[in-house]
Amino acid sequence: MDKALFEATIHNTDGVDGTAFVEGPDALSVKTSHPLDNSSGTNPEELFGLAMTTCLNATIQSLLKARGFQNRSKVSANVQLRREADGVGYYFQVDLFASIEDMDLDQAELIVQSAEKRCPVSKLTRGSQTIDIKTIAYEQQLDN
Repeated sequence: MDKALFEATIHNTDGVDGTAFVEGPDALSVKTSHPLDNSSGTNPEELFGLAMTTCLNATIQSLLKARGFQNRSKVSANVQLRREADGVGYYFQVDLFASIEDMDLDQAELIVQSAEKRCPVSKLTRGSQTIDIKTIAYEQQLDN
């Protein structure tokens, strides 16, 4: 089980003032910008939120399907850039909100907890003091 199922190579040479891209034809390329100015482009906070919500929701959907459910699910994130208490450096405060349509909140919580243990991005952040995942009612999620 040591063989990679998928591999991507991503490059960034300009930090938050340039471009980040995935190698390959027709691959993703994004303009990057600093989160504290009004430049167009995306930033690490947004990219992390996209990775976390996509991976966690895909894992929730996989668990639902494996259990014979067809319920829809949503995961939203609020990612904040904060300064360290000592004033040196920064960190992300991440609040994730997961929900499953037409499912009792207690049952949804069990599936979300299971997904958090299985999601590859969640595994990368396991033990983080600045990431909080909450299960909420589906109706509480904003539609975009």
